[in-house]
Amino acid sequence: MTFLGKLFGRSKKDVKLEGAQGRLQGILEELLAISALELEFTITEEGKDGDLLVEFHGADEEMLTAREGQLLDAFQLYLKRVVQHQEPESRINVNVDCAGFREAANAALIELADKLKDIALTKGKSVYFRALPPKDRKVVHQYLAEDGRVKSRSIGDGHFKKIKIYPIKEAGADDAQLDSQVNGNF
Repeated sequence: MTFLGKLFGRSKKDVKLEGAQGRLQGILEELLAISALELEFTITEEGKDGDLLVEFHGADEEMLTAREGQLLDAFQLYLKRVVQHQEPESRINVNVDCAGFREAANAALIELADKLKDIALTKGKSVYFRALPPKDRKVVHQYLAEDGRVKSRSIGDGHFKKIKIYPIKEAGADDAQLDSQVNGNF
C-alpha cells in the first residue's frame, strides 16, 4: 500500500487491475482523493496498441472542461508521464476525456479549418490558423491532408505554433522560397 493509500485509506473491496491499467487506476484514485474533486472515472482500452482512455464523470465535470479543457489537458499530461515513467517498456498512450469534450473540441477545430481552407482556395492566398498546441495542430493537419487542393504547415517556434494553410498552386513557390532561405540564398 502506498503512503497516500495509507493516509486516505483504501477499501479492501477495490478491484485491482494489472499492469499499466492497474497503476493508472491507483494513481487516479489517489489524485481524486487528494484533489477532493467529485469525479469518478472509467478506464477502457482503445485500439490495438493497448492505449488507455480515462473517461471522467461526476459533479465537477465543468471544472475539467472550463478554460478550453486546461485541467483536462493537465490530467492527461500528468497521467501520461506517470505511466511512461512506471511502465517504460510499454508504449502505452493515455487519453483523458470528459462528457465528450475532446470530440466537440476537435469538431470545432475542423469547422474553423474548413472555413479557412475555403478562404485560402477562394482568394488563392495563404491564411493562418491561430497558435495551437501540438495535439490540436495534428487534428487540423490530418483534416487538411484529406483535401488535395490545399497544404498546411506549422509556423513558429516553441510549443504553440500557427498553421499556414495555402492552395497547392502556391506550394512550388513556397517550397522554393523555403529552400532558398535554408540554403542562405535570399
